[in-house]
Amino acid sequence: MTDTTSATSPRAPSNPLSTWFATCPRGLETLLADELTSLGAEVTGTTVAGVHFNGSQETAYRTILWSRLANRIIRLLTRVGGVDTGEQLRKASAGVDWAMELPDRASIAVDFHGTWKDIRHTFFGAQTVKDGIVEAMFEEGRHKPTVDGKNADLRIYAHLHNGFITLGIDLVGRSLHQRGYRPDLAHAPLKENLAAALLMRADWPARAARGESLVDPMCGSGTLLIEAALMAADIAPQSLNEDFACRHWGRHDERIWKGLREEMEQRAIAGRRKVTARLFGRDHSPQAISAARSNAMRAGIPALIELEGASVAELTCPEGATTGLVMTNPPYGERLGELPALVPLYASLGERMKRHFGGWTLGMFTGNPDLGHRLGLRAHRQYAFRNGQLDCKLLMIDVAARERAVDEDSVAEDARSQPALSEGGQMFANRLKKNQKSLARWLKQSGTTCYRLYDADMPEYALAIDIYGRHVHVQEYTPPKSVDASQAQRRLMDALAAIPQVLGCSPNDIHIKQRTRQAGKAQYTRQDSSGQRIEVQEGDARLWVNLKDYLDTGLFLDHRPVRKLLGKEADGKRVLNLFCYTATATVHAVLGGASESVSVDMSNTYLDWGRENFKLNGISEKRHQLVRADCLKWLERSREEFDLIFLDPPTFSNSKKMEGTLDIQRDHARLIDLAMASLAPGGTLVFSNNHRRFVMDDSVSQHHVVEDLSRKLLDPDFKRRPDIHHVFRIRRASDVKG
Repeated sequence: MTDTTSATSPRAPSNPLSTWFATCPRGLETLLADELTSLGAEVTGTTVAGVHFNGSQETAYRTILWSRLANRIIRLLTRVGGVDTGEQLRKASAGVDWAMELPDRASIAVDFHGTWKDIRHTFFGAQTVKDGIVEAMFEEGRHKPTVDGKNADLRIYAHLHNGFITLGIDLVGRSLHQRGYRPDLAHAPLKENLAAALLMRADWPARAARGESLVDPMCGSGTLLIEAALMAADIAPQSLNEDFACRHWGRHDERIWKGLREEMEQRAIAGRRKVTARLFGRDHSPQAISAARSNAMRAGIPALIELEGASVAELTCPEGATTGLVMTNPPYGERLGELPALVPLYASLGERMKRHFGGWTLGMFTGNPDLGHRLGLRAHRQYAFRNGQLDCKLLMIDVAARERAVDEDSVAEDARSQPALSEGGQMFANRLKKNQKSLARWLKQSGTTCYRLYDADMPEYALAIDIYGRHVHVQEYTPPKSVDASQAQRRLMDALAAIPQVLGCSPNDIHIKQRTRQAGKAQYTRQDSSGQRIEVQEGDARLWVNLKDYLDTGLFLDHRPVRKLLGKEADGKRVLNLFCYTATATVHAVLGGASESVSVDMSNTYLDWGRENFKLNGISEKRHQLVRADCLKWLERSREEFDLIFLDPPTFSNSKKMEGTLDIQRDHARLIDLAMASLAPGGTLVFSNNHRRFVMDDSVSQHHVVEDLSRKLLDPDFKRRPDIHHVFRIRRASDVKG
């Protein structure tokens, strides 16, 4: 390859066919260098996401067919320094003997990377390199190459860094991780070359040669298993692909190519016959098993892999397999809502390994080290990788051998066993049991099915846990900066491990969110888009809650006694519900006999939710209105009178739908006065809020009769937090005297 220092240098001479560059995912460089050496290449250096090597054209072709780790193989042509402007870039590009590299009338695409000084856009860089190529071809009397961004015969590699431009030709045309056995998928599964790298780090090729077994208990579409089978059977990773860019290259040697393809086919035939390793794939998803079976069929190795639908909780050592490797890539829990199902999954995998795979090695690839700790097993070695943009680790764990006698009784007991909790997890579980016991009598007598079980009772476990029938809603309070984030994460994992064991619920019925102070429209913003609604019962009311999509569920549990009070006092009355949220209080009032009602809120989301609650309870909007409006402005304009008014404003709001801000401590006196102006003679205003340090303004009690009901309207599940809300019954002084 030519290496010059100026873009004004004369045309570079033809390069010997010896200088190449293999690209790969970041973190695989050392492994790729070793692999290239085994394929006959002379490695000359590594860089981020790539390896430089020397070798013959046959060596380059061999790496295309046999590299399990590379993405692309680049034929390097020149490296020129002093490239600061577009003109210098054009001259550097024109200085390459493109006529020797590009067939006449070949279509090209330029993949340009990097910026420098006057060259600020990759599109400009690609266009300028193309202009230099056209100039060089024209001077040789050759036809101008056509540009085809999607289906080019050859792709030009152009990399600009610190004023140096490196030019070459991609001899692959697409990424080598695409083996051809896996169709395009909507999600992003483990890429084939990363799967191969994990297997190499786990020493699978040597294990396979010794006839050991491999088990993937969460095999998904089967990528790890198929890559392992290809290695065990000595099948080239590109055995299914034939059309590579090198076959359109000006220097292509079809004789060498055909010879390597024939050798590849012969090795595959011999390799299949010699395989003694056994490979087993398990997954709880029938769709995953079906995909894995189809992929194995396309890869030509279906007979080498045994696939079965089974959960991790059912994992046992395959019959006749005495030692080997358990290799898996479980979900990482990148989203908070995924953690409840993953904590017991990882813990269960650790338990099954200890119980059934003594003497085996576990290789677990994860992007969440805290979940890795849930295994209850210590890694003897860790390897850093990147899966896309995510930092990940391969944990290698030697499972201690143990004596075991397996009979029908022990298998049955094993199926019922649960992973052991950590010391902190057990302490948390004990607190949940204590709370369950203290609430049991009240829950039975009242028939309450939606209640708070735990609310940061132990400061180190800063969670609120609410029960909605068989579902569990967990809110994690943001830890203060003084608390180490990793320690807080471990405690959250402890809690999520304990909850299903104490409550006997499925991890899939645990829904978790992080609770922070909300401003403006944040409380209305979707956290998810599942659309999953759950019907719950509260007294006579049937209500919809959504435990996934929004920060709030649609039902404030601490206001349960207030809703019950409104239901008792609403008979025959006109009711106004201000800041109505999902209109649950209105539902109770209507079921309690309210003759008419008006419910006001600014949020279309919550008003639509209220309509659904109305429908669920057979409530007609002809007599019971839902109104979208700023409650303050609505009160200022209203000329209607109501017998019962429920005023439950937020503690603070700066929503763009309002003029100014609402601060309940500052503004409550004005709000109450406006509401009292709409109160009919003899009527009652029920005013509540959740400002923990709320103090009623003296002016309110000077003008009205105020009765503090806060302690009276506090059910047992919230008595641990008596300041959680404040409730007042307010009436006109004249009505009381009369």
